[in-house]
Amino acid sequence: MKYFYRRDWLWSLPLSLAIGAGLSSIQPGNWFIGWLGFTILFFLSLFLLTISTRWAGGGRILLWMVALAFTFRFAGGVSTYLLLPLFGYDDSDDQSGHVFTDAHRRDDQAWDLAASAHPVFDAFNRKFAYDQYGGLLAFSASIYRYLSPDAHRLLMLVLLSALMGALGVPFLWKAATIQWGEKTAMAAGWVFALYPESVLLGGSAMREPYLHAFSAFALWGFTDWQVQHNKNSLAWLALGIAGMLLVSPSIALVTLIILGGWVYFASERGRLSWWMIVVALLVFLAGLFLLSSSLDRQGNLGGGTPLAVINNFIRESLRWNIYKIEEESGWVQKLFDEWPRWIRLPFVVTYGSLQPVLPAILIAPTTVIWKVIGIVRSLGWYVLLPALILSPLAAAGTGAEAKRKFLMWLTLIVWGWILFTALRGGGDQWDNPRYRTILFLWHAILAGHVWVWWRETANAWVRRVVLMEIIFVGVFAQWYANRYFHIGMQMPFPVMVAVIVGAWTLILAWGLWRERKKDAGHGV
Repeated sequence: MKYFYRRDWLWSLPLSLAIGAGLSSIQPGNWFIGWLGFTILFFLSLFLLTISTRWAGGGRILLWMVALAFTFRFAGGVSTYLLLPLFGYDDSDDQSGHVFTDAHRRDDQAWDLAASAHPVFDAFNRKFAYDQYGGLLAFSASIYRYLSPDAHRLLMLVLLSALMGALGVPFLWKAATIQWGEKTAMAAGWVFALYPESVLLGGSAMREPYLHAFSAFALWGFTDWQVQHNKNSLAWLALGIAGMLLVSPSIALVTLIILGGWVYFASERGRLSWWMIVVALLVFLAGLFLLSSSLDRQGNLGGGTPLAVINNFIRESLRWNIYKIEEESGWVQKLFDEWPRWIRLPFVVTYGSLQPVLPAILIAPTTVIWKVIGIVRSLGWYVLLPALILSPLAAAGTGAEAKRKFLMWLTLIVWGWILFTALRGGGDQWDNPRYRTILFLWHAILAGHVWVWWRETANAWVRRVVLMEIIFVGVFAQWYANRYFHIGMQMPFPVMVAVIVGAWTLILAWGLWRERKKDAGHGV
């Protein structure tokens, strides 16, 4: 095979046999059946990752990137599966080795469906409500039915999630290299491979790893068609969009909006033939109907039309999440009682955008394993957040007009999605970041551009934004420390907000004054 050489069999097959044996030993059921199933899946993973990495042509750097992406996701998934029953909470999720409740419920339904006499396509029926869209449930049930018919082996799904989470890296690398250059590809690739929330999701039986891979397929297909005029690559675009439609139609719609804006701002409208426009519209409409029918599985959203169903779902979700934030947090309830009603929505957006809140997980008591998971997740978001905040500034400093317009468009979409998921997930420290990470491929691209821009310009606003974040974390951490352990002075919440905003205002004023002075010195 072109990218899988004869010598690759000498390491991949023995490794697959050994890993398969080890995994089968820690899972229930007949050892031989488990060994055979795990060996097949692990060899398939190595095969696909090897050929895609060589095809992308990134050399040793990309090899390490893909290897670490796969290893961290799979090792993390196996570790949480083994450690949560021992060191987690005494609830059904932890005791079954699941990090995410959604993964637990979908996994149980997948096994029930696989073990039944019903066809796999029953996953798209209303009975299986824990998978809104049905595609991932059908796939999971198929794996259980044909590779693990005798026992419920969760780690098979974890292995496939790790594969999908890592498989997008070579496609992102190749697309970013031909579109923006190797420096951006390298920075975006490392972010995409190692971002903690993505790693955690890639070690769980969740839909996000699949969406990351499908997004990367679509990106490569679109980029190769746009830059190198290779129409055969449109098959990858079609595969990516089709996969998204099965797993989460809303992401297919958002991706079409991103790519449509890309074509428009890159002044490439002349390349779009009438049949491409028709196909895109048909896919968009199909996604709209799939999304509305999935959201209204129980038939309680009403509205009649797909847009009405989606509108009712969003409205009810926002109302419910504001209620949940107020109900689950005493201090938030107190603030809502004391503050004007109009401030609730901005508060939810701000609070949601900061989730998972780093100062909270640093101070709030919990078990050791959840403390480690929480700190790593929060650090990942707080490291990425300055890059996303600076993305408009980095985009504005880009020379080429088409590139600048697209980056500004992408920044608008990404921040729109972050704010929407902050409203959709409210202050939930799990659903909110998970929803946000669905579009992580595009976050990584923006972060890669910001990193290259900063390395080339040494722009002072990077240090200022980081300083603003440090102040927020420090002041908020003291507030939490006093709340839980009575350390330091008791600062009322409005006073704390005033201190943070005041410090930010001083930094912004100082930065603007310095920039104006520098411009004046250059005769601008």
